[in-house]
Amino acid sequence: MGKSNVDDYLQQGIYGKKEIKPDERRKFLGTIRERVVMALTAAQVREVNVYKEVVDSFKINPKAHLYLNGNMDFRYLSKYIKHAERNKLSYTLVTNKEYNSELGLVLAYDYAIDKDEIYITKKENTPSEKSSKGLFSIFKKAFKK
Repeated sequence: MGKSNVDDYLQQGIYGKKEIKPDERRKFLGTIRERVVMALTAAQVREVNVYKEVVDSFKINPKAHLYLNGNMDFRYLSKYIKHAERNKLSYTLVTNKEYNSELGLVLAYDYAIDKDEIYITKKENTPSEKSSKGLFSIFKKAFKK
């Protein structure tokens, strides 16, 4: 055993195993960017409704793993946990006391997939012609005649 191997072995014993990209792992709840299928911010996870894109991704990627920010209140995470369990998707609550990630949910594989766009953005609902056909518009047309 060479001197560098002994030093590496001692350092690993003292400080733990060397981690590749520790900042990236903290941000992405224990995984690295190149493995991520999709991610939601903590604010998005706190929204009342579940993102359809996330549930669809659970179905499309049954071998992926769901990482949830354990620093968040469980009531926000539970709706995604229910969908994960329905789709037999494994999940982990990740709690890091030294760092609170801005991400609330990460769906990732244990190998690189290098997906370009991983963040789900909220689509703004624009009023369409169909949505304006409420009760008021019916009365408005009746009085125009």
